[in-house]
Amino acid sequence: MSGAESFVPTPMMLSEAARKRLQALLKEEEGKSDLKLRVYVTGGGCSGFQYGFDFADAVGEDDTVIEFGEVALVVDELSYQYLVGSTVDYEEGLAGARFLVQNPNATTTCGCGASFMV
Repeated sequence: MSGAESFVPTPMMLSEAARKRLQALLKEEEGKSDLKLRVYVTGGGCSGFQYGFDFADAVGEDDTVIEFGEVALVVDELSYQYLVGSTVDYEEGLAGARFLVQNPNATTTCGCGASFMV
């Protein structure tokens, strides 16, 4: 029997490493327990779009807040469409420490993983 299949997009996820790093960063920012990690997409980078991260203490009307216990992600409406199903991760290595996005929607990524194409 053929027919339409239901598809429910997976919300964004946060890896355990990213969650722990966010908790540590928030402890360093005493008195600012309302800070959230803003994840966004901008044009540019060697593959067309690039990921950005910032701390947000204000949430806009069109923002999506995704909570993971005592830490949360904030994503603007435009960026969210490119990030649905993604996992925000954190890694430490020889090149330094950074947050990164594992994005199943990306058809191409650059070598460093900071930019992508859909």
